[in-house]
Amino acid sequence: MMKFSCEKALLQNAITVASRAVAQKSSIPALEGLLLHADQELTISGYNMQTGIRTKLSANVTDGGDLVLNARLFGDIIRRMPDDVVTFSADEKQMVHLCCGDADFDILGLSAADYPDMPEVEDEYSVSLQQKTLRAMIEEVAFAVSTNESRPVHTGALFEISDSGLTMVAVDGFRLAVRREPLEKMEGGAFFFVAPGSALNEVKNICGDVEDLAAVTLGKRHILFEVGNTELICRRLEGEFLDYKNAIPRKNPISVIADTKQLIESIDRVSVVISDKLKSPVRCLFDYDKVVLSAKTGNGESKDVCRLCGDGGGLEIGFNNRYLMEALRYAPADTVKIELNTGVSPAIIVPTEGAENFLYMVLPVRLKGE
Repeated sequence: MMKFSCEKALLQNAITVASRAVAQKSSIPALEGLLLHADQELTISGYNMQTGIRTKLSANVTDGGDLVLNARLFGDIIRRMPDDVVTFSADEKQMVHLCCGDADFDILGLSAADYPDMPEVEDEYSVSLQQKTLRAMIEEVAFAVSTNESRPVHTGALFEISDSGLTMVAVDGFRLAVRREPLEKMEGGAFFFVAPGSALNEVKNICGDVEDLAAVTLGKRHILFEVGNTELICRRLEGEFLDYKNAIPRKNPISVIADTKQLIESIDRVSVVISDKLKSPVRCLFDYDKVVLSAKTGNGESKDVCRLCGDGGGLEIGFNNRYLMEALRYAPADTVKIELNTGVSPAIIVPTEGAENFLYMVLPVRLKGE
């Protein structure tokens, strides 16, 4: 027996959050379901053997217990319920009766005994930071996570935690993203790990735009993210992550300052002639206080000028338009400093002043001679 009642909106929200970790198709039917656990409150869990999410919500529990319900069906029913209190009752045959307002449903659940246990995370090392900071950092780095499975460790982002704060790094062979922020508190000293990009996207979704703290705990094989009433557990990625500090050239003779938004608009403008079928690098000619951008494909030719501060010395360099644009779009600053060296050296994008809380590196594309 299991019986509880709770607000429809709270239940719907919890189902949405936990469902993000439910397997779409699985040979184990229970994994296509949500695990409901009722004691003093209600806990709803989803787990696809890679990432697990469990979220707690307040409910009026008459009879405690555990049960698995098909995530899609349960979610569809609750979403269509009127805005009222949902009453849930299950009998010993796992038959579930749901009612809310005048709506009634009877659906069959599955035994919780078939549901695999989520891993426990021993807490050796942990760190706390504001939810909105964690969310922003993930957003501003995750775009550069590799999708190439041949180097699995780079399909995640590196977290480095030390006295100086949290550094997050992602790299995919064409570009590299680094974000740094000071920390609220850390326990157990300095540590580092690589978290899968897919799990980090879920962490980003769970984090609110709020100053409440999120905690990150490192276990031997797993990582635990605690955000409000929700926990996300994912596997650590094993392997040798790129030695990014030595991969970034910083002795660059050319340095110009750009208005981030204006440069994005210029790249976007000249990119109009570029398509999936007709690819072309954006050719950038860095001159005194300006950069001339151009592109040429079978669709036509485009050209635009973006004002800068500084002398580019006539350097000509080509970039993949999307890679350059994303680095600028995710840079959390209105103006950026772009460091350059030669036509085959990477461009480094950093803040113009203050602490270097971000660094983006974009590798150039070789230009064909005119």
